[in-house]
Amino acid sequence: MQRFPQAGAPLGKPPAQNRRSTPLLSRRSRRLCWCSATALLLPCVLAAAGSSPAPATRHLARYPVRVSAYVANSGSATVSVFDTRLERRVGAVQVGRGPTGVGAAPDGDAVYVANSRADTVSFIGTGSRLATALVRVGHRPFAAMPTRDGRLVLVANFGSDSVSIVSVRDRHVIGTLRVGPLPHSITTVPDGRAYVTDNGGGTVTVLGRGLRATRDIRVGDFPSGISSPPSGRRVYVSNTGSGTVSVIDPDSDSVVATLPGGQAPLGNAVSPDGRRLYVADSARNCLLIIDTLARRVVGHVPVGVDPQGVAVTPDGRRVWVTNEQSDTVSVIDPFTGRVRATLPTGHEPEGIAITPR
Repeated sequence: MQRFPQAGAPLGKPPAQNRRSTPLLSRRSRRLCWCSATALLLPCVLAAAGSSPAPATRHLARYPVRVSAYVANSGSATVSVFDTRLERRVGAVQVGRGPTGVGAAPDGDAVYVANSRADTVSFIGTGSRLATALVRVGHRPFAAMPTRDGRLVLVANFGSDSVSIVSVRDRHVIGTLRVGPLPHSITTVPDGRAYVTDNGGGTVTVLGRGLRATRDIRVGDFPSGISSPPSGRRVYVSNTGSGTVSVIDPDSDSVVATLPGGQAPLGNAVSPDGRRLYVADSARNCLLIIDTLARRVVGHVPVGVDPQGVAVTPDGRRVWVTNEQSDTVSVIDPFTGRVRATLPTGHEPEGIAITPR
């Protein structure tokens, strides 16, 4: 019989009694973790021989004038701001207690931060780098993700098994949807649908057009991080308790493949062309590089302790990974499989979003 984490359990990770060996991570009970779940002695391995990622064709998009990374520091109630071109920190924004998930508006004008211990979402203007609004949502919100048209923000309320729908224009909750147990993270696709990982149920809830819960898709144990490429042709779900990534086809809303995900996959992100999936393996302190066409791991990159969130720059040249127990973010060149920089953040960084402003 499957056992689910209790409402107060750390996100993305099953409680210690559900583990078959060493716990996925240790956590003070006062806070949540990012998917978006320690360590085993076995190292990350490549599915193919060699230690460097297989050569990849560089299908790169045009780069905006300014691209910033926003990192939620759950232990310091701040969001660190980085210039991704210069690879340096350029500021910080004070938000609510326990910030975890971060979502960026499609036009780059704002980012949205779920404050898990304040039951609020902070709106941050990317031009001013200041908090511009605070919206009260459900209990223990973990993720805040805008819809593809930018009109709404969807908030996964881990502590109340619901999703709050927030109007960007009016800056208040206009609806609440019941979803599966312990909703963790959210991704959206261009046609208006959204997908929510139900960390306590081993499912993904589909929010159909008009944002109504339409069905649940069975995935692996303790699903956490979730992402989709710009095309929306696939949805990738990190199953922290199973060590796998489920691949969902939005056309059929069914799982069409299962990818290796290391020991305890959390946050994940897709390259702009959809050819590479990047997965934070929190138990082995590395970033996995997965070829989505070959459906195999082609590289791994050691990062800091307890990697959580993953984001990719718009041109696909850099992958940023937050390291919660190191208080750093790693900047990776995915074509060489090397860390270019390790930058200090606030305390306990979790979620990350990259936006062209």
